[in-house]
Amino acid sequence: GCAQKYIVKNYFYYYLFKFSAALGEEIFYITFLPFTYWNIDHSVSRRMIIIWSIVMYIGQVSKDILKWPRPLSPPVVKLEMRTDAEYGMPSTHAMAATAISFSFLLATVNQYKYPFELGLVAAFVFSTLVCLSRLYTGMHTVLDVIGGALISAVLLVLLYPAWDMIDHLLLTSPFCPLLSIVVPLVLCYNYPKLDYYSPTRGDTTTILGAGAGATVGFWLNNQYAAPAYTSENFQLGFPLITSKIVVVVLARFFVGIFVVLLTRQLMKSVVLGMLGYQYKFPIGDLEARRRLEVEVPYKFITYSSVGFSATVIVPLLHQLLGLM
Repeated sequence: GCAQKYIVKNYFYYYLFKFSAALGEEIFYITFLPFTYWNIDHSVSRRMIIIWSIVMYIGQVSKDILKWPRPLSPPVVKLEMRTDAEYGMPSTHAMAATAISFSFLLATVNQYKYPFELGLVAAFVFSTLVCLSRLYTGMHTVLDVIGGALISAVLLVLLYPAWDMIDHLLLTSPFCPLLSIVVPLVLCYNYPKLDYYSPTRGDTTTILGAGAGATVGFWLNNQYAAPAYTSENFQLGFPLITSKIVVVVLARFFVGIFVVLLTRQLMKSVVLGMLGYQYKFPIGDLEARRRLEVEVPYKFITYSSVGFSATVIVPLLHQLLGLM
C-alpha cells in the first residue's frame, strides 16, 4: 500500500503517540535493554530479555495463526506502513510494553529502594501510552490491544514463579549455549507459513536471535567470571546523583551503543554478502532477502552477534576504558 494523506490538527497527541509507538520497536529494544545490563543490574536485564523473547515469539506466531486483519483503511488513517502487511491480533507492541515495564518492576522492586506504588504507576503509564499509540496510529483495534496486554500479563504470571530456576539454568547448565542457539533456530525455520510475505517471520528471527546471543553471553560471563558492573554505581532511588555517576552512565551507554550498532552493520554486510554469493543474488535484491533460506540465517546471525556483543564485548571494552 501507499501512505495516506492526512492533516495533523493536534501536534501534541501526534508526537506523543508517534514517540510512544517507537517504544515498542527495535530502536527502543536496542537501547533500553542493553542500558539496563550496562548500568543497572545483570539479573534485571536477563529476566527482561528472556520474558521479552518468549512473549514476542508467542505474540508473533499468534498473529499468523489467528489471521485477524488490521483495521480497515478507510475509515481509519494509518500512520505506519511497514507493519501493515502483518495481521492484527494480538498487538505485539502492547505485549512487549506490558512485558518489559512490569518485568522491570518485578525484577527491581525487591532489589532497589523505591516506592512500589511509584513503580506500578510508571509501568502502567508506559504500557498504556504504547497501547494507545497503536489505536492513534490506526494499526490496531481496541480488541487487538486489550488481547495483547492480557496475553502478556498471563504469561508474566505464569513465568514469574519460575524466574529464578530459569535464570539459574541459563547461567549454569553446560547445555545452555547449544540450546540457546538450536531451539530458536528450529522455531524460526518452522515459523507458520503464509500465502504472502509478512515481516513477522523476520521480526521474530531478529528477536530470537538477539535473545540467543545475549543468553550465550550471560552463560559465558558466569562461567568465566567476566567483569560485572557494581550495583553501587547506579541505585534507583538514592538521594544524590553525582556528576561522576552521570558521566560514567552516559559513557557506558554511548560506547556500548556505538559497538552494538557497528556490530549490527558489519555482520549484516558480511552475512548478506556470503548468502548472496552462495545463492547468487545481489545484496540489494529485496525479494531474495525475503526467502526463508536467506532471511532466517541473515537476521539470526546478525542479531545474535548484536546480543553477544552487548553482553560480552561491550563489558570488556568498558573495563578496558576504566568505566567499570
